[in-house]
Amino acid sequence: MIRAAIVALFFAVVNLAPAAAMNIERVVSPGGIEAWLVQEDSIPLIVMDVAWKGGSASDPAGKEGTANMVSSLLDEGAGNFDAATFQARLEDIAARMSFSAENDNFTGSLSTLAEHRDEAFGLFALAISKPRFEPDAIERIRAQIGVVIARNSDSPDWIASDAWYKAALGEHPYAHSAEGTQETLAAITREDLKTFSDRVLARNNLKISVVGAISPGELGPLLDKTFGALPERADLPQVEPVVLPDGGKTIVVERDFPQSVILFGMQGLPRDDEDFIPAFVMNYMLGGGSFSSRLMEEVRVKRGLAYSVSTYLSPLDHAAFYFGEAGTKNERVGETLAVIRREIARMAEEGVSQEELDDAKTYLTGSYPLRFMTNRSISSQLLGIQLENLGIDYIDRRNGLIEAVTRDDIARVARRLLRPEDMIVVIVGKPNLSPDPGLPEDDEMRPAAPGHPGDVPF
Repeated sequence: MIRAAIVALFFAVVNLAPAAAMNIERVVSPGGIEAWLVQEDSIPLIVMDVAWKGGSASDPAGKEGTANMVSSLLDEGAGNFDAATFQARLEDIAARMSFSAENDNFTGSLSTLAEHRDEAFGLFALAISKPRFEPDAIERIRAQIGVVIARNSDSPDWIASDAWYKAALGEHPYAHSAEGTQETLAAITREDLKTFSDRVLARNNLKISVVGAISPGELGPLLDKTFGALPERADLPQVEPVVLPDGGKTIVVERDFPQSVILFGMQGLPRDDEDFIPAFVMNYMLGGGSFSSRLMEEVRVKRGLAYSVSTYLSPLDHAAFYFGEAGTKNERVGETLAVIRREIARMAEEGVSQEELDDAKTYLTGSYPLRFMTNRSISSQLLGIQLENLGIDYIDRRNGLIEAVTRDDIARVARRLLRPEDMIVVIVGKPNLSPDPGLPEDDEMRPAAPGHPGDVPF
């Protein structure tokens, strides 16, 4: 195929990227705090990414949104600095700091010029160990989050996601929005914020990655100065594991939108499952590969049913899902779903051709170095590898794992994972769910909907 040849040529050049030459060092501070470091002295910049186990799934019952609110307040004053002074000091040294709350993790990041390293790391240390949680800052952030919650209620994508998780998981913590609701947001007190940070931001549940102009000898003592004041051990609530039951369902959330958003999901695979890499490769061919995927070919290119359609694996610490999504005109929802279900079933029944598999491997291995083009992207990748316990040598091993996948592996994981009868489907809009009786055969073409291929999937 011409396209495959072009892709192979492109990635033969891309493979010269720094991923292959990176030296990842495990640095352990005198106090026993570990970080992964890639020393890069060519640019006088240092990037640090950190994560603590315990994100929004650790929110107290009835006070969902606590983790998210903490993440918005840590840099709103710390130690002896009020919010304005703290932000001014960051601005004076051109440092950037941010925090966020995900389902399983509470994350933070810092970027600084090497010459301002000590002051920037010192400010980060104050933010995580001595946040002020001032009343005026709390109310200002509460109001801002309240606006986000209100805006979410009008977003078809958010409505679909919220409805899917509630239908699939009921009252499990994963089913709660990270922002909470207006009611739970209003219930969060200053003491709740302080308790969360004291219980979650500890040393034993912490992962750190650092990339930039700093040596292992310099980083070690700096880790103790930055994180040494945190509690030794976290105190996290237990989150129960989730496995989706057999049997699918379709939920329609009626909204007066001209198009419908479709979100479908079924049981996925945890990241440490031996079939995860084959599933990752299979997903690229089914719906993860943009215009290289079967679903994009059948749903958009041949029939013009949707601007985009995609699938993706979603492994969490206590659950694993396999999701897909599409958007289409209300009157064509039934037809779109029929095509999606048919292609999922066909993959499970027939597997893939050797040509499809070879093209997928070419892309997935060739594009991997693109994840390591900047200090920020390298640091993010290192942190993710640590959180998933993949090993410090994973970057060297990863493409070999992809190359080792066979057609038999794809057939096995497709039969295991792709169960259209167990799909939970949420549709937001005013859909017509009847399949089009004139559904064309595979070789019949319809004009593609206008648009562009979107971002390259990695």
